[in-house]
Amino acid sequence: MHLLLPILATLIWAGNTIVSKLSAGAIEPAAISFYRWLVALLALTPFLLPRVWKLRAQVRPHWRKLVVLAALGMVLYQSLAYFAAHSVSAMTMGLVVAAIPPMTMLIGMVLLKTRPSPGMLIGAAVSFVGLTWLLSGGHPARLLQQGLGRGEMMMLLAAFSYALYGVLVKRWALPIPNGESLYLQILCGTVLLLPGFALAPSVALTAHNLPLVLYAGILASTLAPWFWMHGLLRLGTDKTAVLMNLTPVFTALLAVLLLGEPLQLYHWIGGGLTLLGVAVAQALKQKPAPVLRVRECAG
Repeated sequence: MHLLLPILATLIWAGNTIVSKLSAGAIEPAAISFYRWLVALLALTPFLLPRVWKLRAQVRPHWRKLVVLAALGMVLYQSLAYFAAHSVSAMTMGLVVAAIPPMTMLIGMVLLKTRPSPGMLIGAAVSFVGLTWLLSGGHPARLLQQGLGRGEMMMLLAAFSYALYGVLVKRWALPIPNGESLYLQILCGTVLLLPGFALAPSVALTAHNLPLVLYAGILASTLAPWFWMHGLLRLGTDKTAVLMNLTPVFTALLAVLLLGEPLQLYHWIGGGLTLLGVAVAQALKQKPAPVLRVRECAG
């Protein structure tokens, strides 16, 4: 059971990439972004609002950091993915997300002043070679001639946003329990998304797009994080983090089975190298040695 729940979380998140692709044309990106977190907020409020209210004095000094985390993890990351889904396949979206761990490592070198092991650097290099192969469709020279497409650029920015989010969570180490912190970030994210929602051409909920909103809001934003936190508590960070590599694999399988997307050779090579790099970095990982001491609540 301890292993099953975090695996279910990765499967749900993979399914959310399919939902993101299906949402293209069914609902405005600004609308589903807002509705998603609003649904999650409403679902969590009865359980977490009383606990957050008791911690209000503890939370107050950190509200600016919570807003920044919400902007990165709730607003930019998923909103960019919804926009990218109009021009990028679900399979490519899922495989780009696999590059978040090496991005996190590189950002951590700057913000956390960590010195990664040689194995982690090798793994990151392999991952970025795979990512380049994937985004170029197997022709890296095209990137120099034509550059990245709009959708691919959005997915890269989304991945970078979430990697930065992960580093800041570690750097700031807010003295707020995980559940309450997640709830407050969802609250902030919902407020930040409100202007875009108000300006969207259409925000109508229909029989076609309502299931997409409910999946994103209840399964991907409420149940999956709870499953994942359960894994972190029971299995530990390292063992649970390895399971995240299943997300792009599940995404590719679901894209083929549910959307009929073709699995091309460059998907195998680019995606395989990206995942191989992550696996190498984790297998050869040593505890990063800090160049400068970082306080628990620095910044």
